[in-house]
Amino acid sequence: MTMLHALFSRVLSLFLVLCVCFFALETLPGDACTAFLDQDARDPELLQICRANLGIDQPILVRFGEWAEALMRGDLGTSLTRDRPVSEVIAPELRNTFLLALVSAIASVPLSIILGIIAATRPGSRLDMTLSAVFLIAMTLPEFIIATCMIFLFAISLQWFPAVTIVPTGAPVLDMLPNIVLPVVTLSLVMVAHTMQVVRSRVIGILESDFIEACWLRGFSYWRILFGHALPSALPPALNVIALSLASLLGGVVVIERVFNYPGLGTLTLQAIHDRDMPLVQGVVVVFTLTYTGLSLLADTISTLLDPRAGANNHA
Repeated sequence: MTMLHALFSRVLSLFLVLCVCFFALETLPGDACTAFLDQDARDPELLQICRANLGIDQPILVRFGEWAEALMRGDLGTSLTRDRPVSEVIAPELRNTFLLALVSAIASVPLSIILGIIAATRPGSRLDMTLSAVFLIAMTLPEFIIATCMIFLFAISLQWFPAVTIVPTGAPVLDMLPNIVLPVVTLSLVMVAHTMQVVRSRVIGILESDFIEACWLRGFSYWRILFGHALPSALPPALNVIALSLASLLGGVVVIERVFNYPGLGTLTLQAIHDRDMPLVQGVVVVFTLTYTGLSLLADTISTLLDPRAGANNHA
């Protein structure tokens, strides 16, 4: 499969996901008018007037067509409860979420590769078993439990970091940094666990291969074999896991941001769902889906450049 074919499949997947998300969100009980009117929503006349004013009294296919047409123009629509363009509502929260994801990635990607190499060079050792056990627990525990433990240990017991974010949405980045330490640690644990295990198993398999045996016989040094042959071969599959972990990391922020009261897309999404502000929820879904698709395509591209055979296998 060529890169053009891979791009086409990603675009098609993106379209299908957006369609499914649109219709799935429309099946949720209630709408912006029932959430806004509350008890007054029992009055059919008031409810009808509200829906007509917001333009949500049209059939679902009509609304989908209008939404899809606007999306093709890069227009995410207008928030029903805030009466502002969705892009303007999302922008500051998007910056905060990407800041959280970026710092988590910068911290976890190198660490996971380093720990994977260390564990692979000492398979079965006490260090290897300890690392595997710790990150296995991190993979199995729900993120909100890890976040709660972090708050109890580092915020309440040791009082090193704030338990919740107390800065406003549009605060400068430097003011945000002290508030993202615990969320970053929580998000990074799961990402490090997945990537480390892939790097570890891949490096162990390569070190036990016939090709590496031949390198030993030819007198290659240990470090040349490890960093010149084993690690480059382990990177392509690790990159795919990293891309998927980054995408799931963006999904995990919905829970983490809520636990730490962090002003990002996760908190905004939950509030928009509570308000039944479907254009805003759909706009956030578009951002997450585009990010996931872009990361996946980037991982495939880098994997193909590093190892064409791995790239061909990924596209097969």
